[in-house]
Amino acid sequence: MHLTCQYRGNNVMMGYLKNQEATSQSFRNGWFATGDLGVFHEDGYLQIKDRSKDIIISGGENISSLEIEDVLCEHPAVASAAVVACPDPKWGETPCAFIELKASIQHIEHEQLIDHCRGKLAKFKVPRHIDLRVLPRTSTGKIQKFKLRSIAKEKFSSGGLSND
Repeated sequence: MHLTCQYRGNNVMMGYLKNQEATSQSFRNGWFATGDLGVFHEDGYLQIKDRSKDIIISGGENISSLEIEDVLCEHPAVASAAVVACPDPKWGETPCAFIELKASIQHIEHEQLIDHCRGKLAKFKVPRHIDLRVLPRTSTGKIQKFKLRSIAKEKFSSGGLSND
């Protein structure tokens, strides 16, 4: 069963500070809509698949950014990964990966990361672009994907495989 996650209770925030518009978009009838998409398994386990705003639609296929991030983080050189949609003239969107390397690793060839993904993901899910950098984070450590979306659009939206 596929679902969108909603919560309510005394441990859920009352709203966004000084942002009534975001609060009214996220709360309906006392329920907080997180934007998370999940699947309930037969054993009652809820698996979060992705955030609705982070789903990449490439050639009509829905791609979970979390799935790609999990595969990238399995690579021994990767400390953190964030995947966002990059505009593509042929496919609409394609995955673009931003990688933060472990402190002990100075450099890695982009092709090594792409080959790692090719061995574990369907071809259309493999990132077309890799960018190595310190990932932008909030003061609480959350990766700021909105900044990465902007970088991807500016740096990679010409189409084709590019790994600057």
